[in-house]
Amino acid sequence: MSKFLDKQSSDALYRAIVSIQDEDECRKFLEDLCTVSELKAMAQRMDVALLLDEGLIYSEILEKTGASSATISRVNRCLHYGAGGYQVIVPRLKAEQT
Repeated sequence: MSKFLDKQSSDALYRAIVSIQDEDECRKFLEDLCTVSELKAMAQRMDVALLLDEGLIYSEILEKTGASSATISRVNRCLHYGAGGYQVIVPRLKAEQT
């Protein structure tokens, strides 16, 4: 884990995210907080995670998202060996779609 993630300086960010009440608030907060490139990268990673969870292979994910093989590999590694964030969020998103 990064030393930054353990520091109190990151606590305000986490508290801010947890305090978000709906998708509109989230969109506004992230648009203020992040650059367009950062938002695109995060959205792409989420798309990749969902497609990996569906069992798609790298070439199919590349075609659908434009993500590099390095990005797909990184997301795949986090899905299987990360902190568990994707394991919490992906099923929630899939449940909302049904």
